[in-house]
Amino acid sequence: MPKIVFLHPDLGIGGAEKAVVDAALALKSRGHEVEFLTAHHDPNHCFQETRDGSFKVTVAGDWLPRNFFGRFYAVCAYIRMIYAAIYLVFFSDICFDIVFCDQISACVPILKCSKGKILFYCHFPDMLLAKRDTILKRIYRAPIDLLEEWTTGMAHIVLVNSKFTASVFQDTFRSLRNCKPSVLYPIPDFTAFNKPVEENIDDIMPTNKNLVFLSINRYERKKNLALAIQAFGQLKDKISKSTGDRIHLIMAGGYDERVVENKEHYLELRLLCDKLGINDDVTFLRSISDGQKRLLLEHCDCLIYTPDKEHFGIVPIEAMYMKCPVIACSSGGPLETVVDGKTGYLREGLPDQFAEAMERIVDDPKLAGKLGEAGKKHVEDKFSFRAFTQQLNTVITELMK
Repeated sequence: MPKIVFLHPDLGIGGAEKAVVDAALALKSRGHEVEFLTAHHDPNHCFQETRDGSFKVTVAGDWLPRNFFGRFYAVCAYIRMIYAAIYLVFFSDICFDIVFCDQISACVPILKCSKGKILFYCHFPDMLLAKRDTILKRIYRAPIDLLEEWTTGMAHIVLVNSKFTASVFQDTFRSLRNCKPSVLYPIPDFTAFNKPVEENIDDIMPTNKNLVFLSINRYERKKNLALAIQAFGQLKDKISKSTGDRIHLIMAGGYDERVVENKEHYLELRLLCDKLGINDDVTFLRSISDGQKRLLLEHCDCLIYTPDKEHFGIVPIEAMYMKCPVIACSSGGPLETVVDGKTGYLREGLPDQFAEAMERIVDDPKLAGKLGEAGKKHVEDKFSFRAFTQQLNTVITELMK
């Protein structure tokens, strides 16, 4: 069996990190030897599998800066990843046959100096995530964009997380027309979802509420979290006061004190609730544990998933598995995972559109249960971890030929 090293920039808590952890679990279940190399790993802010001994985790380059005076985040991320690759290839005693490189491709030329094969998992082209609102930023991004495209094409195989991302990949990397990425949906291992949870539900769920809406996402502006609050505010205005007093919204998600945007955006959302007069109807939870996340998905009535043009989106899959219907933007990954009117609702990313779908859940007490049952069956039929494991194992086997 080949030895596989997962090279990841930051083993924190997020969709990309969850995807690679599940990929590692999948390959380990097939007998492969797997370990992680990363530029940052905080045992207090990571997925359980990377801290409980399930995988060996090596950290290289955490002393390097993450930014210079609040700027140049991309350059610093590239430098940290390149350093980790240099350490892996030239200075570590880690033996490997395959490097599963994730998110940042700038290190691929370094990895090519080894005898190992390189698999690059593209969650989304980085060049499309960066703002270019000034001439200086366009000049700054130009060489970074060229580097990303060139180095991505150097990998032996490229995987993407959805058909939507595959189409964006082809439209963005014009020089890589001959590179046809394979789609590998990042399906989580649901076995943990069926185990008892030690967490106390009373610590995170409001009391005396008949219906609870839930949002789970990192506290980042690109996740469009304000949409959930605005839609909830409009919903409260549309229904009677007696009904409105019995509904609640929980805003939960990844939060890192090191990330300025996390702190700023959290305060922005709190101020928005204050402006709409719904402070008492919204609960904010930061840095929730895996157990708390499962309890929320199990006990809340509907997931409000707000990212627009999301590359894939694991949370809707997890929610549907837990029989929690999903209201999501009708773009990106949810178009491939959520069935409108059957497992939830797909709407334009506007507060009134989301509020209309939420009102349906409020008006029909049995609707959430009906949509939830259909969602569970949909995930079991279309998005099984067994199929994900088989597909990834096939990719690894073909790569070694």
